Amino acid sequence: MAKKSKGRVNVVYSTNPDYDYENEFEEDVETLPNNQQQLKVYHDRKARKGKTATIVEGFIGTPEDLKDLEKMLKAKCGVGGSSKDGLIIIQGELRDKVFDILQNDGFKVKKSGG
Repeated sequence: MAKKSKGRVNVVYSTNPDYDYENEFEEDVETLPNNQQQLKVYHDRKARKGKTATIVEGFIGTPEDLKDLEKMLKAKCGVGGSSKDGLIIIQGELRDKVFDILQNDGFKVKKSGG
């Protein structure tokens, strides 16, 4: 039975003292500046028992920055929400308000859906 050790990939042995292992779990994601982010804002009701939520997707950055953006949106809208899998979920039909908030913060935002 082969055993992976420490998440290293593509190397069996190296004699180079300066060799740097490639790891499976490297996270080199840097948060793009606001004016380079391309976000989509839309309504969604699927898998929410008929309750509408506003979804923001397309954020490229660290999970901490995603969480900060989510907290800021929740505070300015005065509602609850969450962030997971690169999405920000805001409770309620607040697409226009979220769109305006993100646009005023310098994000490139596009409305999606009806």
